[in-house]
Amino acid sequence: MEGRLANAWRLTVNDKNFIKTALLSEIRIDGRKPFEYRKISIKFGREDGSSEVQLGQTRVISIVTAQLVQPYRDRPKEGMLSIFTEFSPMADPSFEPGRPGELAVELGRIIDRGLRESRAVDTESLCILAGKFVWAVRIDIHILDNGGNLVDAANIAALASLLTFRRPECSLGGEDGQEVIVHPPEIREPLPLMVHHLPIAITFGFFNNESILLIDPTHNEEAVMNGRMTTTVNANGDICAIQKGGGEGVPQRVIMQCLQLATSKAASITKQIKDAVEAFNTERALRKIKRHPTSTGVDVREKQNQ
Repeated sequence: MEGRLANAWRLTVNDKNFIKTALLSEIRIDGRKPFEYRKISIKFGREDGSSEVQLGQTRVISIVTAQLVQPYRDRPKEGMLSIFTEFSPMADPSFEPGRPGELAVELGRIIDRGLRESRAVDTESLCILAGKFVWAVRIDIHILDNGGNLVDAANIAALASLLTFRRPECSLGGEDGQEVIVHPPEIREPLPLMVHHLPIAITFGFFNNESILLIDPTHNEEAVMNGRMTTTVNANGDICAIQKGGGEGVPQRVIMQCLQLATSKAASITKQIKDAVEAFNTERALRKIKRHPTSTGVDVREKQNQ
């Protein structure tokens, strides 16, 4: 486990022993209690679907975009949702540019599993013309600073950007109803995504052969922990996904304890996300300026023949 962690090389043997010894007395080097979360800050860009989340020293940006594409043949009435991650070397010297590493792939899969398996986003509402045109929603996650627990910070950023994203409204026209008209935001108000609930990822770190448990590990704590487990739950206590990485097996009683703690944290984080989104929407409404360009049409038959 330690070899996979980006920041393990930063700490000396004495530093690691100090952290382990302090944890035996339930003392964390940043002054938090074992089950205390770091402060969360959520900010939004001026464009819809852009958010920046800071969790302690960890900073993540999430940007949501969408385009019209042909649906999968086995799901002609469902839109698409995909997640891409970028780990900048400026965030952590051990992050290499280019092809995503193992940590980047794992982070994207955890967030994707929580959203997709719980059907948090209504993909059927992304269908414009069954079998021909649906919206493909893309979430790009950029790691700016690695202060530990990237999964939770990236998950919050992804949810915040999804809630503030708005896609153009479309209508069908033409003589045979096969022409998709994409209306500019100045003509018709863009539509928000249908999000049924918020799957919140809560990460736990295991220390001293799984005998010590804490929540929201920092980058220094990640360098000495034996394993970790991320539980994705919503405010109602529904389990969306569980991911266990590194270390030995976890007893059932510990898993149940983690789920109880995660549900409590998920409720408070959900409220914080919704409050931040509500404030953004209010500000957006105040600065909204209407313009009147003409609508543009996209002929489905022309696109299919190209």
